[in-house]
Amino acid sequence: MLETVTPMKTAAASDALSETAQKGEAEKRGRKASKEVRQLQLIEATIDSLAKRGYAETTMADVADGAGLSRGIVNFHFESKEKLLIATLQHMYDEYSAHWRTSLQKAGDDPARQLQQLVWADFDRSICNKRKLAAWLAFWGEAKSRPTYQALSSSRDAYYQQVFIDLCATLKASGGYSYEPQVIALALSAMLEGLWLRLMMGTEDTTRETALQAANAFLAAAFPKHYG
Repeated sequence: MLETVTPMKTAAASDALSETAQKGEAEKRGRKASKEVRQLQLIEATIDSLAKRGYAETTMADVADGAGLSRGIVNFHFESKEKLLIATLQHMYDEYSAHWRTSLQKAGDDPARQLQQLVWADFDRSICNKRKLAAWLAFWGEAKSRPTYQALSSSRDAYYQQVFIDLCATLKASGGYSYEPQVIALALSAMLEGLWLRLMMGTEDTTRETALQAANAFLAAAFPKHYG
């Protein structure tokens, strides 16, 4: 005897299919989130290892142990040490870029305030700390012999430097300064990198506070009509 399909049964079947689909999507999102969480754990452990051991001495085993995960998990997500390190460098650049862009937005439309915020952002504790500075130093030491690292950093650095040039050009126009924007922007960037290097090397007379004071002094000397 054939069963009669009623609207109620049809609706129930439809609801069941919808519920199954929703569960499937939720599980899919959960797996994706779990993958991202695992990768972030491994990247953070890589930063720890770079800061502690340096570039050459960092191994996949060190990263796995530091993350509290099996060594097979590291291989599953990144396959090789080189891929793990590239992902770590990419993560650090993304974090740094997001940080300075946020600081720039907080400054509003005042170019003097924008430039000052960019300088301040470089010495924020979330970005400028011994752990991350040591990791940056490890990568910088390898960049010359690794084209992938150079390619990754060159495009980011070029855009960041152009922001400095544009702001210096705007301040020159409003303040009547005689400098060339490209030259003063290069000097400012070199000073910031030099202060980071002194912080990385642990120079006794250089702290985040004194480094920021030196950077502010540079702004006051270069742009006296904008910074007192």
